[in-house]
Amino acid sequence: MAGIFQKLKGILGGKPRAELSMEELRTLFKTKYHAFKLLLNANNTALQLMTDMEAALHGNQSFGMTFIRSHCTAVCVNVFALIRHLNELSGSRYPALEPVFETIREKIEDLLGKKQPLPIQDLVLPLDAVTKEMADGVGSKMANLGEIKTRLPQIRVPRGIVITAAAYELFLVHNGLQEEINRRLQALEVQDIADLHRASSEIQMLIINGEIPPQLQEAASLALERLFEKPLASPASLSPDSRVALRSSAIGEDAADTSFAGQYRSELNVSQENLFTVYKEILASKYALTATSYRLHKGLRDEDVAMCVGVMRMVDAAAGGVMYSRDPMDIRSNAIFINGVHGLAKAVVDGTVTPDLWVVSREEPLSIIKQRISDKKHQEVCLPEEGIVLQPNPRGKEPSLTDAQVLELARTALLLEEHFQAPQDIEWCLDAQGQLFILQSRPLKQMAAAVREAHPVSAAIDQPVLLQGGEVASSGVAAGPVYLVKNNLDLLKFPEGAVLVTARPHPGWAPLLPRAAAVVTDRGGITGHLANVAREFCIPALFNTGDATVRLQPGELITVDADGHAVYQGRVEALLQTAPAIKGLMQGTPVYETLKEVMAYITPLNLTDPQAANFKPQGCHTLHDITRFAHEVSVQEMFSFDKTQALSKYFIKRLVAGVPLQWWVLNLEDGFKEDVPGKEVRLDNIASVPMLALWEGITAVPWERGRPRWTPRVFCPLSWVRPPTPIWRPRGAPSTAIKITS
Repeated sequence: MAGIFQKLKGILGGKPRAELSMEELRTLFKTKYHAFKLLLNANNTALQLMTDMEAALHGNQSFGMTFIRSHCTAVCVNVFALIRHLNELSGSRYPALEPVFETIREKIEDLLGKKQPLPIQDLVLPLDAVTKEMADGVGSKMANLGEIKTRLPQIRVPRGIVITAAAYELFLVHNGLQEEINRRLQALEVQDIADLHRASSEIQMLIINGEIPPQLQEAASLALERLFEKPLASPASLSPDSRVALRSSAIGEDAADTSFAGQYRSELNVSQENLFTVYKEILASKYALTATSYRLHKGLRDEDVAMCVGVMRMVDAAAGGVMYSRDPMDIRSNAIFINGVHGLAKAVVDGTVTPDLWVVSREEPLSIIKQRISDKKHQEVCLPEEGIVLQPNPRGKEPSLTDAQVLELARTALLLEEHFQAPQDIEWCLDAQGQLFILQSRPLKQMAAAVREAHPVSAAIDQPVLLQGGEVASSGVAAGPVYLVKNNLDLLKFPEGAVLVTARPHPGWAPLLPRAAAVVTDRGGITGHLANVAREFCIPALFNTGDATVRLQPGELITVDADGHAVYQGRVEALLQTAPAIKGLMQGTPVYETLKEVMAYITPLNLTDPQAANFKPQGCHTLHDITRFAHEVSVQEMFSFDKTQALSKYFIKRLVAGVPLQWWVLNLEDGFKEDVPGKEVRLDNIASVPMLALWEGITAVPWERGRPRWTPRVFCPLSWVRPPTPIWRPRGAPSTAIKITS
């Protein structure tokens, strides 16, 4: 092959080799044309990839780091191929393109490979040594709890330890998991929930089957001894007060716009004997379907999310719940919202029970301005040995809190809001003695008050009302067909744009929210995990309607007006027109910002004028510049035949035709019926069907004699910008190029 290119280089340089036969010239020409076609293919592919990346940047579809990495790799591969084919075509006249390309590629790789160093090297820390400034090493959840324990001593927080991000990284390295996880992450970039479920399950099993590094086991065991202020007892002699709660505390969790509410795993009432088994299960929950889908749609980089775990002494709660220091649905409201149940707070956050509700005025003296006591038929309680159970609640119709306890909770909410300087979403519990413990405090996601406060549109609606009532879990209005979700099989079949109708707002349905138009549930409260995530995704949600799953029929088209506490039959355009426009799904997320940064080295076009002084390899600052330069010069290299007499003699013929123009035909491969020894070719010797069809159109109208005032152009359907030599050749057709001169 090298010998052929040397001969070709000599011919292209204007030094015909008399000893070359017709067959050798044909081989040289085909080699050149083959390199040109490969160059065009690489160019087209690179430009299409750039278009896909631009569409992702400006569209409303979710994407992750795998999309960015795969597209950057593919663009670089095709641009490198384009450079190689250009040098094959030209006889290596553009060697300066390769170092320019390498410089750009290295900058892209640096952006994709950057990772924040671990700020904390300790594997385990006591909770009372943690502050909010340590969130990058222990996760926001435990950082906030450590902050409360350290700097707000008047508020009780259970004693505990934190297994840090450094421990998570050690676990991955010890078991050699990162490379295998990265390989499987590719499957997590798809929209098919079944594929997400399969890939996430495989990664979770890899982690669960991993081994706890000896140094981590030693550090955690020593910290637990200090936590219980005595050496670890044998499993048979463990007392109830030696049980712990393991709570996920991933990096990036518990932020206002990325709360990960209910997406990771936490386990209550765990024995010390099973602590490390449960620890691995919580690490694995980073790749649970719910968390993986949430992370993808929230634009979080997988490598930026290390899983930390809080290990806290278990509080066997008599009552528990969640409170908001402000109204999540109205930033102007001046009230505290408290949800409570008997037993553990888990029944509130996972939507198992419709909780009691108290609304407390923030004005001093604090006062209860509204209360609603629900019939709490069930409660979550700790089992004597280990684990928790949902059981009937004999006190279900009784309030879960006294008025005094409600006001104590409200004052605590105000203290936490003042300390963290932001509205707070707080999980709490009361022990058997009535002592209040704070289990979590994170920023509260608030929505602007509904524009249609009095719902004037509703009066003019003449479509049937299918459902009235419920609680606004997330503001808005949307329409779609009803889809009942009862189990995981329904989850896998959920269609795009449907209304999610379900009995309770289970956190496990969160992966459906990016695909759902709205959510309607029979029961549940506004402080549950699914309500939280619905607000983050700006999905209208109406909870606690009582019997939505009975009154709404599968497949029925409905309009959900969450702010109006109503569900209408069909599409109510008057309501839907009031829905605010939603900004791009990914805008402002870490993944989105990464794509913006790498695109600065890919798509901007600086080389626009081939006659400009900077139109050279050194003037290329992006991959798009390289494709523009290579495309322009490749056309010149392929079709500048006036200097290539040997090739012109055999492959370029003047078309004998009855029009007042000179038509020069370039036979690329097999466009002639037979070899033409002379300088001219007649139309009846053209084999290319597309060219004959083109010629039929050109001669459909009789031509006038004399010199024309314009020069016709035939543009190539490949991705040429403005080819100096026109070509028209559909893929797979016999090839003839036309050069037109007046």
